[in-house]
Amino acid sequence: MTATPLSPESTVAEWLDHPAGGPILRRMLAENGQSAAALRSVRRFRMSRLVALSGGRLSAEEVDRLAAEANATATPDAAGAPTPPPRPEWRERTTPGRFTGSTAIITGAGSGIGRATASRVAREGGRVVAADVDPGRLDALVAEHAEHEVVPVRADITDPDGIAAIVAAADGRVDALANIAGITDGMVPLHEVDDELWHRVFEVNLHGAFRLTRAVLPLMRAAGRGSIVNVSSEAALRGSTAGTAYTASKHAVVGLTRSAAFMYGPDGIRVNSVAPGGVATGIEGAMNSALGRERIEPTLAALPDIAEPEHVAASIAFLLSEDSVNLNGVLLPSDGGWSVQ
Repeated sequence: MTATPLSPESTVAEWLDHPAGGPILRRMLAENGQSAAALRSVRRFRMSRLVALSGGRLSAEEVDRLAAEANATATPDAAGAPTPPPRPEWRERTTPGRFTGSTAIITGAGSGIGRATASRVAREGGRVVAADVDPGRLDALVAEHAEHEVVPVRADITDPDGIAAIVAAADGRVDALANIAGITDGMVPLHEVDDELWHRVFEVNLHGAFRLTRAVLPLMRAAGRGSIVNVSSEAALRGSTAGTAYTASKHAVVGLTRSAAFMYGPDGIRVNSVAPGGVATGIEGAMNSALGRERIEPTLAALPDIAEPEHVAASIAFLLSEDSVNLNGVLLPSDGGWSVQ
């Protein structure tokens, strides 16, 4: 049996199980200090998708070169191990008009989960105040949704002026707020965390959400309604998926969520949190600590298949909408079942 030729559109599983492509890919991983275990949760992704996710660390030209090398090396009678059958592709099904007449603020709207959420809310009729630190990404979002109402705001949520600019763009009405902007911490354990890293992670992941929520609550209380979704993380549910600063900040986001849900529920304001697992986003996931890598990398073996940003956006949009009318103070793991393992 002849091994199936590899290409950039072959899945990671097909590459790993290929008699020639597997050794080549494992060699490349080893040269970068990683093993094939790092790819377990993306086995169903096409190699071209990894190029897009690599942030320039893996080029399309390099994948083409590796494919050519593997195809030239494979012996005519060689065949790899069976690969996982294709999984039926999930298709987003929007709810037309679900956010018609509503204004939603979404932070981190330029990429990843934030962009997917902004897109979904806009396509479901909402007026979206899209906040991000990168004006180029915001311009691309607006251009992609020219037929919808997307108001771009170049703003840093760690800056009081940025908070003020976001609220001003809402023009006196905020029906929904999704605090999505966040950064990671390089998987650094406590004894290696310096003050700069600690403060930076908390400024973005917790204090920014706190300040923006505080700023919009008067508008929501006056209206007698509102929905807030804070994106926490699988790291808010355990201590083994990130470094100390990120883990502590996301646990704090859950506390912020639950306190606000209790305090403002009588005002008609619902406050919930979504805890994503592994997601194919632009957020940096580097391991900058030898101890962090040693302790955390083995736990990632239990990670289910990596989700796309649109998968998590579906969970966030549900909680932002009136469809979740009876949910307040909920921590919703949108993690493919990782939290039950």
